Amino acid sequence: MPVIKSNQFKPSSLQALNDSNLQLALKRAEKGFVEKRAKSIAMVEDFDALKDRAKQAKVHSLKHLDQLLEEFQDKLQAAGGEMHRVASPAELNELVVTLTRRAKAKTVLKGKSMVSEETGLNRVLEDQGFDVVETDLGEYIIQLANEPPSHIIAPAVHKTRQQIESLFYQYHNLGHREFKDIAALVAEARQVLRTRFLNAEVGITGANLMVAETGSIVLVTNEGNGDLAATLPGLHIVTTSIEKIVGTLEDANAVLEVLARSATGQALSTYTSFFTGNKRANDTDGPVGFHVIVLDNGRSKLLGSEFEEMLHCIKCGACLNHCPIYSNVGGHSYGWVYPGPMGSVLTPLLQGLKTATPLPNASTFCGRCEEVCPMGIPLPNLLRKLRDQQHQEKIEPRKWRWALFGYGWLCKNPRLYHGFFRYWNSIIRLLGLIMGNSKHQLPLGGGRRLSAPSQTTFMTQWKRRQRRTKQIGI
Repeated sequence: MPVIKSNQFKPSSLQALNDSNLQLALKRAEKGFVEKRAKSIAMVEDFDALKDRAKQAKVHSLKHLDQLLEEFQDKLQAAGGEMHRVASPAELNELVVTLTRRAKAKTVLKGKSMVSEETGLNRVLEDQGFDVVETDLGEYIIQLANEPPSHIIAPAVHKTRQQIESLFYQYHNLGHREFKDIAALVAEARQVLRTRFLNAEVGITGANLMVAETGSIVLVTNEGNGDLAATLPGLHIVTTSIEKIVGTLEDANAVLEVLARSATGQALSTYTSFFTGNKRANDTDGPVGFHVIVLDNGRSKLLGSEFEEMLHCIKCGACLNHCPIYSNVGGHSYGWVYPGPMGSVLTPLLQGLKTATPLPNASTFCGRCEEVCPMGIPLPNLLRKLRDQQHQEKIEPRKWRWALFGYGWLCKNPRLYHGFFRYWNSIIRLLGLIMGNSKHQLPLGGGRRLSAPSQTTFMTQWKRRQRRTKQIGI
């Protein structure tokens, strides 16, 4: 299992705010994602209608989840493949190792899979002596850097071009060369990776969708690496999760209509591939073994609960791209695989509120995440529900509980309340004079400053105005 550091959100965020390279990378990425999505949606006559279709497909799938998974398994077996349902990350990792050993593999190609990140699969395979090669460019970059992904669809979004160049100079033994532009970096990565494709015995990919009607998995990429990892090795292993199931090809199409537009601002990703079972007699390529491993890891507990809508998430990343918190601190601050607003809900649900205490509070509640979500998931409302649970279970930050208790007590005693804040107002102004800048702004850390308060409180000003009003007879 990957190390979970979600309780370190605050110190990690402060570190991120002071990282100039990270701040540069985040600002560039935010603008690109937001503008491309807006242009793509503007080209659609009724995007809300597409959202409704996609949501209804998910609602139907979750309502009939067990039935659809059984139908998927039957259709997959008829096509020569096998489906395995596993409850925990440890079970998934153990099964992948068993299948890989059975194939007598030395090299494992990896396509992008958030579920494999969730289970820490790479490290398990490496500890067992397998050579694991990430083939998605972003995943490959962070593999070289020995870092987890910081974004759902752009794992290396936190890296600047100069940092990527340094990694390539360090790990690619290609002598002296100059990188004139990003295209040169992409070309070198392709040159290095393509030689590895031909030698791998096992390919592991994720799945954006599973289609019960045909027993197919749907894989969405922009580089073609997923297709190569799925078709060149003799064994194709798919790691996915239970909520990725949909009933029909029409349902799959409904989700695909909103996925790329919300994620990368494309009408459709460059590669949208359907894989169904083993290589057949007339196929020119494809695996001779095809296994789909479907992970639960706490998701089934969300069915029928007040958090079921979180299972509608299609991992497009739109909520991350529009979130003022994520856009300033990046994905690593969240401490696990799923960052941003969706991660602030999903991580506590899958890992427990005690493990991820700060995340439900990592929100401004501006509502942009819900506004741009193609599945209409009410993320702010779900965050509020998690906050309510924290309060009920008394696992919210202790200093917050004492602060709220003190504030509540003051509110019940008006004279003490007004006296306290007159005193506090004077203290803040004094600190602003001592520690602040020319405008007496008090530094708060992370580049933030607290503006100097007024010389008098609102209530003092109000009473003065009332007295003046009486004096002039109004």
